[in-house]
Amino acid sequence: MMEKQRPAYITIVEGPPPEFQDVTNEWSIGVLEGIEEANTALCEMRTFSGPQMVKRCEDAWAEGRPARLDFPTGDGGERGELDIMAIRWDEVEEGHKLFIWLRV
Repeated sequence: MMEKQRPAYITIVEGPPPEFQDVTNEWSIGVLEGIEEANTALCEMRTFSGPQMVKRCEDAWAEGRPARLDFPTGDGGERGELDIMAIRWDEVEEGHKLFIWLRV
């Protein structure tokens, strides 16, 4: 019996639930081709270390493991998780900003 691969996580510890922007376009449809029906959403957030967050996902994918976003839902301490499909970071005035594409 094969052991289930442990996902790499990016966790939002503080603050309100993230805002998810629908991104239905050719790129996201191509990334999500498969048997399961799914949509793609984009989440933008600030972080102290964009390169480390991107590397965490890249390392997991290179090992064949999933990467997931763990976030507060705003429902009295409840948490949600979504699969990360792609991630990049950019330097902005406030520090680093992550752009995370998620399967929803």
